[in-house]
Amino acid sequence: MSNFAFNNPAFQEPRSGNGASTQYAPPPPPSAQHAAADAAANAQLEGMFAAPPAGAIETDRMTVEDTIWKTVGLFGILLVTAVAGWMWTMSTLYIDPTTGQLGADLTPWIVGALGGFVLALVVTFTSRKKVRPALIWAYAAFEGLFIGAISAWFETIFPGIVMQATLATLAVVGVTLALFASGKIRASKKMTKIFMIAMFGYLAFSVLNLILMWVGVPMAGGAFGMRSIEVAGIPLGLIIGVLVVFMAAYSLVLDFDQIQQGVRNGAPRKYGWLGGFGIMVTVVWLYIEILRMIAILRGSD
Repeated sequence: MSNFAFNNPAFQEPRSGNGASTQYAPPPPPSAQHAAADAAANAQLEGMFAAPPAGAIETDRMTVEDTIWKTVGLFGILLVTAVAGWMWTMSTLYIDPTTGQLGADLTPWIVGALGGFVLALVVTFTSRKKVRPALIWAYAAFEGLFIGAISAWFETIFPGIVMQATLATLAVVGVTLALFASGKIRASKKMTKIFMIAMFGYLAFSVLNLILMWVGVPMAGGAFGMRSIEVAGIPLGLIIGVLVVFMAAYSLVLDFDQIQQGVRNGAPRKYGWLGGFGIMVTVVWLYIEILRMIAILRGSD
């Protein structure tokens, strides 16, 4: 007795209409087999070409689009903590009854500034060995706390200054990006050397000015220290501020150029976080400098 499992038509020999067994057709000639294989290969290639290009996730390689999204995410974190720093500062504002001066809780200002500074150094000097996105997220959070606190302070003294500084910052970033995308400005070794010299000079001046303000030296007794000194009737802070805006714009060019080189070299996708980190550091620096310039202008009216 035969096994019922083999009664399935798939296991049965096909028969002709009169019940007789039919013969299997001979295999197609080799030329027909090659033609069928070529047709299948062409169809597969057409499907590959029609499919969307592989993105950063599929290739695990750095792309401009992926870096843009990472940068947007970092600025999103910064904005959230900036709102927290703003509300914290605004809720603690007071007028000193003795001096009549404005005061506030400086905790978000100090914590944000110190935390952002330390994390920026850690990320900068350890990224060659390993990229740690969590540290970059934390930097964005601390920097946002600082930005929110200092913006609230200046807004209280000079109403509308935050909007002015924000629009000016966006204008500088937008113009720089447009010029770079059009190929009209590019990073060069000579300009980068000049930029580095100017950067060290600016840092030395800023540290010295801060120390003189802390110890109460008369020449740094203005609201902005030595920046309040006038040169030919123009506050030194404005002159330095204009130079810093050009420096920050070139720093953005360096950031864009490094991202472009990373994409061309097929750098791992995680390096997109460093691209976003570099842009954030520069934009925050630019915003603070513009905020200070506007405050000096409005304070001299």
